[in-house]
Amino acid sequence: MRVTDDDDRELRWGVLRRLEFIDFRLFWDGFFNRKDLVDFFGISAQQASADISHYQERASKNLTYDRTRKTYVRTEEYEPALIGPYSDRFLLQLTAIESGWMRQEDTWFAAMPPIEVVSSLRRRATNPHHLLSVLDAIKRNAEIEIQYESLTGTPPGIRKIAPHSMLHAGGRWYVRAWSRDHNDFRDYNLNRIKGVGTQQLCSIDPKLDLEWHHTIDLILIPNPGLERAIQDAVAAEYEMTNDQLVVSSRLSVAFYLINEHNLDVPAGTLKPEKQQLVLENVEDVIQARAVARKLSVEALRKAVNP
Repeated sequence: MRVTDDDDRELRWGVLRRLEFIDFRLFWDGFFNRKDLVDFFGISAQQASADISHYQERASKNLTYDRTRKTYVRTEEYEPALIGPYSDRFLLQLTAIESGWMRQEDTWFAAMPPIEVVSSLRRRATNPHHLLSVLDAIKRNAEIEIQYESLTGTPPGIRKIAPHSMLHAGGRWYVRAWSRDHNDFRDYNLNRIKGVGTQQLCSIDPKLDLEWHHTIDLILIPNPGLERAIQDAVAAEYEMTNDQLVVSSRLSVAFYLINEHNLDVPAGTLKPEKQQLVLENVEDVIQARAVARKLSVEALRKAVNP
C-alpha cells in the first residue's frame, strides 16, 4: 500500500519521519526492531510500538514479526511505502559517507552496504566563515571583498563582488555575483575564496543578470552515430520522449551542462560512445546567451554611469 500525499499531511512531522525510518530499514537492511526506533529518536517504547502499528495499518504486507529473532522483517511482498520516489537521496548519502562528507551516524544506515565511489579527487572543505559571509551578502544585497584565486590568468588578489545566488555544477559550488572590477556578472568558485573582508550595501539590481534570470530549453538527443540499439538504451536511461530530452536551463548555467557532456564538440570529433548525447539546438543556445549577455552588459553600463 502506498502512502499518499493526503496521508502524509494528516501526520505530524515527527511521526512521518519515524514511519519513513521504518520503511528505510526494511528497504536497506531487511529488518528492524522496536529498540531501533527508541534508540535513534529517543522516544519511549510505547511510542515506538504505536509507530509500528501505524506503519502496519498503512503497509501491512511489507513486514512480519519474527518471534525467534524478535524483530520485524521484510516480506516478499514488500513495496516502498515512503522512500520509493526518493531512493536517490539515500544513494547520495552513501556517496557522501564514502567520500568523507557525512558521518554514518548522521544517516539512518545501520550498516553500510559494500560500495566503492569513483569520483574526482577530493577538494578542500568549504570554509564555513566564507560561506556564511556569502550567504549574508546574498540576503542583504551587499557587496563584499574577497581574496580570490582565479584560473583565468588574472593574478590572485582582492575582488569586490555582490553575490545574488549559488549554483552547483561539476562537483563544485559557485557564487553567482556582480563584479565591480569587470562590471559584469560572473561565477566564482566558492573553494577558491581565500578570505572575506568588508561588506557594504550594493546598488546593482541582481535582476540585471539576464543570463541568470532567463532560461532556455536544451533539446538533447542520442548521438545519431550510435547503433540504433545503443541509441534506444541512451533514450531509456534519460527517460526521453520520442528520442528527445528537454532540459530547461538558465542561460548562464547551460555552459556547465554543455561542458560536462561535450555537447559543444563538433560532430565527428569524438567517437559516438564518448559523446552519447547531442545538443540539437546548440546554435540557438549560443545565440540566446550572447544576446542576454549583451543586453546585461548594456544595462549595467547605464546603471553604473547613468
